[in-house]
Amino acid sequence: MSKSLILLSGGLDSLVSLGLKKDELNIELALTFDYGQKSAKQEIEASEKICAYYKISHKVIKLDLLKEITKTSLVSNDDIPTGDELKDGQNSAKSVWVPNRNGLFLNIAASFADSFGYDYIVIGANKEEGQTFSDNSKEFIDAVNEEFKFSTLKKPKVVAPLINYVKNDIVMLALKRKIPLELTRSCYQGGEHHCGVCESCVRLKHALEYNNDTRYVKILFG
Repeated sequence: MSKSLILLSGGLDSLVSLGLKKDELNIELALTFDYGQKSAKQEIEASEKICAYYKISHKVIKLDLLKEITKTSLVSNDDIPTGDELKDGQNSAKSVWVPNRNGLFLNIAASFADSFGYDYIVIGANKEEGQTFSDNSKEFIDAVNEEFKFSTLKKPKVVAPLINYVKNDIVMLALKRKIPLELTRSCYQGGEHHCGVCESCVRLKHALEYNNDTRYVKILFG
């Protein structure tokens, strides 16, 4: 029987990907990365709860190097873009860009797959974020799969179940499948609750409102 691992940030996309593919791909392990991001503590806590809910193993991997080599607002003292700043999509995306983050995460996951015999690596890449961040695009996923044919013996396949979906559809899927959205942590900030104004929060809140789900809006944003 095949088995899989997943990149789990605790955010909407990785949570829904896990909920959709847990049984089909026999997901046994989740990897969460701490690269010094402001929300690392909250992401790890959310991921732990998600893994407990789905009864899978969880491993946190520290990548201090990423914090050392990037000026992204996700790890630096710079403010994370909010409000009107989000209207300038190019600069907003540049502000939260972490160099080769998904490439590095997937290559580390591929090392796990090669060492422990995982057939699939699941990632929450999706169409909406792929339009802003190139390492969330289908082209990127396809290229990584080609790379792993040469860089691993196991040749694990990267699966992105949400690659053709935007946030509205992702939330719709989650509600339909009764995926526990109360467990998600989709905020760039390090506060106790979702800030509601960073790009990740805005995308999630809009998608919930689009699906007329006031319950989760209240749970996650107060």
